[in-house]
Amino acid sequence: MARIPAPTEAPAALVLICGDDDFGVKQRARQIYDTWCREAGGMDHEIIDAAVGNTGEALRALGKLREALNTLPFFGGSKVVWLQNCSFLGEDRTSGSAAVTDSLAALADELKTFRWEGVRLLVSAAKPDKRRTFYKTLEKLGSVESFAALSADDRDWAGKAEAEAMRILRANGREIAEDALGELVSRTGPNLRQIAQEVDKITTYALPRTALTLADVQAVTPRQKTAQAFSLAEAVGDRNLPKLLRSLDEELWEIRNGVDKRKSEIGLLYGIISKVRTLLFMKELRTAGILKPARDYNSFKVQLERLPASDLPADKRFNPLAAHPFTLFQALRQTDNYTTDELVTAMGSLLEANRKLVGTDSDEALVLQQTLTEIVGLAPRPRG
Repeated sequence: MARIPAPTEAPAALVLICGDDDFGVKQRARQIYDTWCREAGGMDHEIIDAAVGNTGEALRALGKLREALNTLPFFGGSKVVWLQNCSFLGEDRTSGSAAVTDSLAALADELKTFRWEGVRLLVSAAKPDKRRTFYKTLEKLGSVESFAALSADDRDWAGKAEAEAMRILRANGREIAEDALGELVSRTGPNLRQIAQEVDKITTYALPRTALTLADVQAVTPRQKTAQAFSLAEAVGDRNLPKLLRSLDEELWEIRNGVDKRKSEIGLLYGIISKVRTLLFMKELRTAGILKPARDYNSFKVQLERLPASDLPADKRFNPLAAHPFTLFQALRQTDNYTTDELVTAMGSLLEANRKLVGTDSDEALVLQQTLTEIVGLAPRPRG
């Protein structure tokens, strides 16, 4: 799910919040628990820690849950029980043990006949095994909300990350500039927990101001590991030579030391070729008036969706829509940094570098450094 939904009607008496997005699960579960406790009043609510390491601990947690469900509030009224961070609903060794499986099946039978008057049960867990009886029972008797972690493979991850950042900022009476929001998402990558942490850091840094700027993001938000794949290409797009040389040095260090076996000098070159080709495409679309500078990622996607497929190349290698939408969004913002002639010249330089890497014994690192420095250059960024 993209963000924490605002509470509307009171949820059912039995709710499971689950998924591999640990941040989203915890936020939503806490929201429901706090809402239920306010509605119920009283002091007899219970939180049972169900993050366990073995079968014995899992059985003890289930025992505490049964006891909590069957113990009425001391002064009457309603009671809320939260089985928190349940780690034995999945496919790991503890979850698959016969004792835990049997105990969960028995609990499922008990829940089917349980009298829910004045009692609410909330379960929060990692990604569950949906084939299990317990999951099916919770799904049938109550409601299930699933939170999937963001992934770079998700074409809409940037929109979801932006939406979460804006939700947090608005809840705290803050605003953020368009370029700052794009930079925040670019540096953080597909990680909602990291987005929340960085928003908190930037907000604190900017006090007493309520409007956050690009300079604020650049001052306190480092480029996270999940976003490193964008670093070199974005430095080229930004026409930022110091950042480019730092990113290139980091990439070459990983290649020399075998940190990531999938990386190679020729792979880095092909990534830059793809970036410059995208910049050239977006420059042409903008010059022709087909695309216009976007206020934010979501408004850019609206423009993108309106592009007639018949006007674009059928070959995916030359079709800008085949690229990730966030890559296109960044490229459109970066088209101000180059003229069309410079981008055409850059493609020629990259093709020459490709010839050297493939057909000669040239030093790969030196070829990349010279080519990229020539493309980015030391001159001021052009406009238009």
